[in-house]
Amino acid sequence: MSLSKQLYLIIIFIFFVIFTGNFIISVKNTKEYLELESQTKAQDTATSLGMSLRALIKDKNDPEIETIIKAISNRGFYKEIRLEDSDFVITDEKLLSTIKIDYPESWKVKRVTVLTKYGTIEKVELDSDINNKLLKLENEDLDLGFVEETARNKYRFIPTDAFSNGGKIDFKVQVLDGKKLLFKDISLNIEKIIVQEKRDVKFDYVPSWFVDMISFNLEEKSSEISDGWKKSAVIYVSPNPGEAYAKLYEQAKGSITYAIIAFLVSMSILFVFVQYILRPLKTIESLAKSIAQGKFETIDKLPWTTEIKHVSIAMNDMSVKIESIISKLNKNLETLSKKLSKDELTGLPLKATFETDMKEMFIQKSEGYILKVKINSLASYAKTHTNSEINNLIKEFAKTLKSIESVNNKYVKATAYRFFGSEFMVILRNCKYEGAVEICKVFKGNFEVLREKYKLEELAYIGGTPFNKYGTTPEMLEAATEAYEKAKLIGPNEFFLRDNSDLTRDMEEWRNLVFDIIDNKTFEVDYINDTYSLDKEKNTLLMQEAFTSAKDKDGKNIPIGTFVSIAEKYSKVVDFDKAVIQKVINHISINNLKNDVMINLSLQSISDNNFLLWLDELILKNKNLSSKLIFSVTAYAVAKDVDNFKRFCNRVHYSDSKIIVKRFESKFIPLDNLKDFNLDCIRLAREYTTNINTDSSKQSFVESIQELSTLLNIKVYCESVQNDEDYKCIKKLKLNGASR
Repeated sequence: MSLSKQLYLIIIFIFFVIFTGNFIISVKNTKEYLELESQTKAQDTATSLGMSLRALIKDKNDPEIETIIKAISNRGFYKEIRLEDSDFVITDEKLLSTIKIDYPESWKVKRVTVLTKYGTIEKVELDSDINNKLLKLENEDLDLGFVEETARNKYRFIPTDAFSNGGKIDFKVQVLDGKKLLFKDISLNIEKIIVQEKRDVKFDYVPSWFVDMISFNLEEKSSEISDGWKKSAVIYVSPNPGEAYAKLYEQAKGSITYAIIAFLVSMSILFVFVQYILRPLKTIESLAKSIAQGKFETIDKLPWTTEIKHVSIAMNDMSVKIESIISKLNKNLETLSKKLSKDELTGLPLKATFETDMKEMFIQKSEGYILKVKINSLASYAKTHTNSEINNLIKEFAKTLKSIESVNNKYVKATAYRFFGSEFMVILRNCKYEGAVEICKVFKGNFEVLREKYKLEELAYIGGTPFNKYGTTPEMLEAATEAYEKAKLIGPNEFFLRDNSDLTRDMEEWRNLVFDIIDNKTFEVDYINDTYSLDKEKNTLLMQEAFTSAKDKDGKNIPIGTFVSIAEKYSKVVDFDKAVIQKVINHISINNLKNDVMINLSLQSISDNNFLLWLDELILKNKNLSSKLIFSVTAYAVAKDVDNFKRFCNRVHYSDSKIIVKRFESKFIPLDNLKDFNLDCIRLAREYTTNINTDSSKQSFVESIQELSTLLNIKVYCESVQNDEDYKCIKKLKLNGASR
């Protein structure tokens, strides 16, 4: 038997002995404590109830008695609370109403008797009678002139042992009706229990075997309640063992859980220790692999062997330095990213952020409104005012757009953006037509205030269109512009909103069209965005993007974003992605391509197990082409389902294909999280590289991304670089490739 196994067995045995002893002692002490606590609590409650009910016990039918007992019982700490009668008192009213409910007022009870087998009955002197007798004793020679009032009598029933708990008792009653004497036999139900509240003993989640194994000895506690000098009733309180069992079970379960965790932790530590002694090189190998994957760990416990110890120290030093460099790069990138996304004058997000947020709304299939807002008189104002005054006007105007965020409407989230100069956009999320109208009215009121302040004839107009989850961003911007032009025709500072009836194509028509195109594969696949190497000596074609296009029945091109959105809505996008992949593989095979081809996939496809199985089989059949396939997912789709994307990455790499994240933005995937994905390359959103030659912040940002990606073995591409100066700048930054 190996040393490691011997150590494991010894530790397990010692742990079991110690835990068993501690567990038994702990459960026993807890059980005794819970018994004492439950009984003490029951006695305290009985005493407290007795004191509370003493003032009410004269009238044992007082509903407040039951109310008080129910209030205590509803707390759930007691199995039973019972108020028992110790002094059975019967009134004339009770006797007479039993004989006849609407008995005449002339009836008077003269005498009441009961059979000896039931017990005896005696008349109870009323307090008023006792007071009169005391006064007469003190004033025997005086005639105080008291007139005896005819009062109803009370009778005390003293039962025999056989009827000590009450029951049906027969009484003989002599009733005086004027001068006529009536003899009546009645039967009264004498109840010993005045109020009784019971709760089922529920053990909830406590298993039956635990209840059977451990028994609690919980005695019933009581307290006497007296009415004057005589005991009138007794309150009994029984503890609820369910509470005690629950607490004891929780304590036992906690002890076992702790023991299991402690055992697993101890065994893990032992395993690491044994491996550390016997095979310290395994730790160094694991550390090297972690660093290669972007996980910068260190060896906490250095080996005892001198040579291996020095190697471990060197590895630790390297890991810490690389992590420090990446951390610094991440901070720089975060700062630059924020700077690039905000307008310096107004503090509003820029157009790039607007487009990003629109993409997010497409993914989430959101509802809302898109508003175009423009300062109409800025040009004329600028002719007669200084730059400082112009900036103040723009800042105050932006502030009015931001102020809508504080409107008391929890269902609408408004975000304002500055495109350029006097043009602004506003996204109203989760907003319907009526809500958009109300918000535009608020804007209009704010514009009137600014117009008067700056002495302008007109300030701004608003044009709005509903968010079309099956449209495209350019289409909605165009619709908002049309609405803006209509608003200018209405009057100063007015607004015009399109409603959902303006959406151009009926959804059923869309569905039939998309299904027909996918089922018959009547779409075309073009190859665009040729990405070339930026190496000085080579200008090699690295990658092409497979771009699908489809036409409607009139031969007009369908926006691909709309097409994919409809396919996703009706769960047809997986079939569409399959058809595209098959066409791409055929294209690579027929043309014997040397470059890679990027295939865009939807989030539904990479999350669909049937699609993944189909893809595995297809790539296996075309193994010689697998290295040419680069599967692409957008950054905002990755952010929506990170776990599925990670699984997809691992699966694709297993088949020797590649993964790229396109339209990469730090807003969706924080740069610090890049190391969590097994990516081959990323393609930057074009906003990061447009006019990069004149923007030092963009240059610093892209350069930092390149440095970070190099450390993580990820290639960085950029898309659609139109400007020659931008292209030269990107080349200097040593990116891996660019398309023009």
